[in-house]
Amino acid sequence: MPRIPLLLVALLAAPAAAADPGPWATYRGNPQRTGNTDGKPGPAAPTVLWSVRSQDHFVASPVAVGDKVMLSGLGGFNRPTISLFPLTAAGAKVEPAWSKSAPYLKQASVSSAATEKGLLVFGDGMHQDSGGVLHCVTAAGGRPVWQLPVPGDLVHLEGGPSIADGKVYIGAGTAGVVCVELEKATLDGKDVDPATIAKLQDAKWKDLQAKFEEQKKKAPDFAVPPSEDQLLRPAPKKVWQAGEKRWHVDAAVNVAAGKVLVPTSYLDKEKVGERALYCLSADTGAELWKVPLPLNPWGGASVSGDTVVVPGSSVGYYFNDIKGAKGSLTALDLATGKERWKKDLPGGVVGAAAIADGQAVCTATDGKVRSFKLADGDRAWLYDAKAPMFAPPAVAGGVVYSADLLGTVHAIDAKTGAAKWTFPLPKDTPGMVYGGVTVHGGRLVVATCNLEGPFARRDTVVVCLGTR
Repeated sequence: MPRIPLLLVALLAAPAAAADPGPWATYRGNPQRTGNTDGKPGPAAPTVLWSVRSQDHFVASPVAVGDKVMLSGLGGFNRPTISLFPLTAAGAKVEPAWSKSAPYLKQASVSSAATEKGLLVFGDGMHQDSGGVLHCVTAAGGRPVWQLPVPGDLVHLEGGPSIADGKVYIGAGTAGVVCVELEKATLDGKDVDPATIAKLQDAKWKDLQAKFEEQKKKAPDFAVPPSEDQLLRPAPKKVWQAGEKRWHVDAAVNVAAGKVLVPTSYLDKEKVGERALYCLSADTGAELWKVPLPLNPWGGASVSGDTVVVPGSSVGYYFNDIKGAKGSLTALDLATGKERWKKDLPGGVVGAAAIADGQAVCTATDGKVRSFKLADGDRAWLYDAKAPMFAPPAVAGGVVYSADLLGTVHAIDAKTGAAKWTFPLPKDTPGMVYGGVTVHGGRLVVATCNLEGPFARRDTVVVCLGTR
């Protein structure tokens, strides 16, 4: 029997390190929630490269998908629309590469998509909905891959999903957290993968088109073109579900080092949920630790190394409730949940904190952008935007980008907190920014929401800022 070195035996026996989500496979691009993954800062002197005027309201964060950007819009009567726009578009009229709405999408989506292996995953449903659906479509053309309905009262998939180690994790309101396989699904009792599903969907679409052509010949006035709502509906394999009917998870979950960080809120009116941050095993959903929170963690947790940063706010995404809001920012140990430091703030921290270069940066409803040293919580700097903010900040190449509820984008030196520039959005389409600035390829993408507030019922806009 050959002798095998003990070190080699140990290496072979050791479990593989858990993989964190790849670029844009989680909310705001990475577990640090920086809204940027390529390290390229935005323009030194911004100008509008392209813009799209809309009647949709954009709550979700823009998501970089290669050389494109995905946006989720909310139209009249909660009509949903998701679109993929070319990031490098030029000219007066910018058209999406593809777009989806009803009848395929039944409910509005405010979920920022996650992308991995040419697939896009996002949830749907809002607070007033009973039940939501987790969707997977192809990034190239938006063709449906699989769907997972999640039924129940106060069940909705509002937060962005995270994809890690081939699994998808998403919060689902009172359904807690759901984990499914990304590339393993079932259809009519048989196992199928995305490649097989694509072939089956193509065949189904050809059959639907053929039947439509036959109908046109027989009764052209009554022939109805096929829609993707008629395609096959494979379901992903569920791995586990946790916190059902105990938690209320609206914010994006985060995945790091084999752990799932679950922000659960308490709804005062409905008297459901819990104010806490749970840490679960990514493999099994088993609880590893729990930290009670005094305020709702609407922004979800950010992770860098062995540190977790959790925002808190006494108000949600409601402009009329901002006055008197209180907030907090808390740093915890990833392994144990032990508190490292905590800051009480005179403004609600609704968005996620961005962690970069040893600092945790957050925005607040009191109009301030604050940076704290990750190691000890000492404040590094404070920037006054002079307008309230919901949107999480972005950090790229030594610059912090924030956008306020009066429609101004701010660029701030990440080391000093000094203003680099401010850019008000076009006066003919003012708007509040909920989803934050996304920085990709040296360009900034920002979209507005006018469901309420000073610009209520005004047109919205999607703007790409860069250098000509």
